[in-house]
Amino acid sequence: MTEYFFDLSEKDQREVLEYGRAKTGRPAHLLEKDVWVVWVLRALFESQLSVDLSFKGGTSLSKVYKVIDRFSEDIDLTCDIRKLIPDLIGKGGEFPASRSQASKWTQAVRHRLPDWIAQNVQPVIQAVLARERLSAQLELGGQENDKLFLHYSALTRGTGYVAPIVTLEFGGRATGEPHRVFPMACDIAAHFVDVSFPSASPVVTSIARTFWEKATAAHVFCAQGRIHGERYARHWHDLAAIARSPNFSAVISDRAVAIAVARHKSCFFIEKNADGQVIDYMAASTGHLKIVPDGEAKATLAEDYAAMLADEVMVGDALSFDDLLEACADLEAKANKAVA
Repeated sequence: MTEYFFDLSEKDQREVLEYGRAKTGRPAHLLEKDVWVVWVLRALFESQLSVDLSFKGGTSLSKVYKVIDRFSEDIDLTCDIRKLIPDLIGKGGEFPASRSQASKWTQAVRHRLPDWIAQNVQPVIQAVLARERLSAQLELGGQENDKLFLHYSALTRGTGYVAPIVTLEFGGRATGEPHRVFPMACDIAAHFVDVSFPSASPVVTSIARTFWEKATAAHVFCAQGRIHGERYARHWHDLAAIARSPNFSAVISDRAVAIAVARHKSCFFIEKNADGQVIDYMAASTGHLKIVPDGEAKATLAEDYAAMLADEVMVGDALSFDDLLEACADLEAKANKAVA
C-alpha cells in the first residue's frame, strides 16, 4: 500500500530522503525542500486563490519547463493587479496612463498586498497545515511585507545557502499573463512506488515572460554597475540555461511579451543608471540588451555564483563563472540581433 510522505515517521522520512539522495545524486536537504515547495503550490492552486495567482520565476523554469539544471527554492507569484486594485484600474487596462497614475497604483498595491496575503493566502496554507497535522510556521515579512515565509522543521541540512524556509514572494503590479496550467511533481517521486508525494497543477507564467523579466533585471544591474543584495547569480544561470534550451528561438522572437515586459517595467520599476539617467527598458527589449556586468558588479556576481555552487544546488556539472558570462554574452548578441 502506498504511504504519503508526510504520514511517515521522521525516521522513515529521513530514510526516504537518503534513498532519494543515493538514486539522484542530489543532496537530501534539497530533495526535502523540493517536497515542501510542491506542497505549498498544491495548497495554493487547489484553493480559490488559483484564479488570482500566477506562478513564475526560476522555480517554474526548473519544475515546470525543465530548462534549468539547478535547484530553485523560492516561489515567485503574481497576484493579478486587476483583482487587487479593480477600483483604480477600471476598464482602462493593466497599464496606467501616466507616471502619476502609475505611482498611485503602486502605492495602492503596496498598501493592499500585505493585507491580501494575510487575509487570503496565509489562512489557506494554515488550514492545510492543520488538516495534515504538519509542523511548520508561517511568517509575513520582507521589506514591504510582500513575502510569506514557511518555516519547516528540517530533517536534513546543507551548508546554509539553502535554508529550511519556503519563501513565497508576491507581486501585485502585473497580470501574470500569458499563462496556463501545468502539472508538476516532486523530484524524488519518480524513484518510489510505495511512497506518494505532493503534486500540484499551478497556473504558470510563460517562459518568454520569465526570460524577459530576468533579462531586463540583469540589464538594470549592469547599467547601475552594482548588484542589489545577494543571491542574484541564479538569474544569469537561468538566462544562459534558457538560451541553451529549444525554447530560446521562440522566446526572443516573442516581441509581444518583450514589449509588454518593457512597458510594465517602464511604468512600475523606474531605475537610473550609474550616470543618473533613467534606464530605457524598451531599448533593452529592442536590440540594446546588456546582461554581462563588469567591475564591482562582476566581482560580486562571481562571489554569489561560487556560494550557490558550494551548496550543491546544481544538477550535474555547472558552468565555470567565465563560461557562464561567455554564454550570457552570446545570448545578449543573439537577442539583440533578433530585432535588428
